[in-house]
Amino acid sequence: MSHCTILARYRIETCLPVEQAAEIIAGEQSSGTFLPVPGETEELKARARAKVTNIALLEVADTPGLPGGRKPKASAGQPRYQRAEITLAFPFANLGANLPTLVATVCGNLYELADHTGCKLLDLELPPAFGEKYPGPQFGVGGTRRLAGVFDRPLIGTIVKPSVGLSPEQTAGVVRELAEAGIDFIKDDELQADGPHCPLRERVTAVMRVVNQIADRTGKKVMFAFNITDDLEAMLRHHDAVLAAGGTCVMVSLHSVGLPGLLELRRRCALAIHGHRNGWGMYARHPLLGVEYPAWQKLWRLVGADHLHVNGLQNKFWEPDESVVRSIQACRTPMFRPDDIVMPVVSSGQWGGQAPETYRLTGTTDLMYVAGGGIMAHPLGPAAGVRALQQAWEAAVRGIDLNTYAETRPELREAIRTFERSR
Repeated sequence: MSHCTILARYRIETCLPVEQAAEIIAGEQSSGTFLPVPGETEELKARARAKVTNIALLEVADTPGLPGGRKPKASAGQPRYQRAEITLAFPFANLGANLPTLVATVCGNLYELADHTGCKLLDLELPPAFGEKYPGPQFGVGGTRRLAGVFDRPLIGTIVKPSVGLSPEQTAGVVRELAEAGIDFIKDDELQADGPHCPLRERVTAVMRVVNQIADRTGKKVMFAFNITDDLEAMLRHHDAVLAAGGTCVMVSLHSVGLPGLLELRRRCALAIHGHRNGWGMYARHPLLGVEYPAWQKLWRLVGADHLHVNGLQNKFWEPDESVVRSIQACRTPMFRPDDIVMPVVSSGQWGGQAPETYRLTGTTDLMYVAGGGIMAHPLGPAAGVRALQQAWEAAVRGIDLNTYAETRPELREAIRTFERSR
């Protein structure tokens, strides 16, 4: 790819000729509008107009994927809707290394055009100038492993449940039980930030008292991701409180704070940033609208996320397994530097039963494996839930059948009996 070009790949649907629809999108998002205007010279178009560099036709549909599409004026009968993948090349000089403007360019008004009935950004290729300007992850996979002291397996984690309602001291009690069980990672729920029933500063004090006590005794310091999502000034203040208490991680709801908000946090941050993608379905659930994960995660990696959620196999949401596997691979693919990869966070309806297939399809243990009910609802208690997940991953990596491995491991055996029945 040219250092002077931004490549954006889309899936579109249109009842117009695909070449025409692609050119309309390219013009709308660069130098053109719906009619020629004064100043739009041939020289300007040659310099600034986005170019269609590739078109690959896909299937044809009888009905539109989205409402509001414009039909051909000379159409005879019911139009058919051609789907295609197109690649557009945007001149880097149009915007420079500016992420907010990049989003306006590749995810802006093109979604609203009536010349198509579907448009989804699939992936981006960015010039090195973006990697030079933006900081990227500070800790990523290697730094997170060092902070957690876990090097040869996935980090096993959970979420404090119930999501809301617990006091700071009650939260600390849950953390004590889990930390005593040997868990690696615990996070606040995205719904638990700085509410009046559990103020963040009080929660930090109570939780870190427990984490530090157990670390002093055992040498293992649990990584707790405190949800500091808030207005920018408050978010920075929350970060400082976690740092002063000896914490190692903060969590941010990415779509709530936006790219500039996360960037400002990253510039001040001395802790690992756990990026939560709640609201992801708005961007990804429709196959012909929004953004797919390979493109999305590049933006958040650039501004400094160290961990990014990817869902999990056989999860409780809508996302198919192949999409989750692509997301994990995307997080593990370097962008500009070998170390700018991020830690995929596998979660959503997970227990040990998905570990063998997760390992088989991804071939990696460089991930967080986060289970809420899969740990907290274990019939022998949360400590057994932690051990059952560790055992499931041991079996997965060693290529041993899960039921066979469970014969001499009661924690895993009880997990299989309980969670297989509930699915």
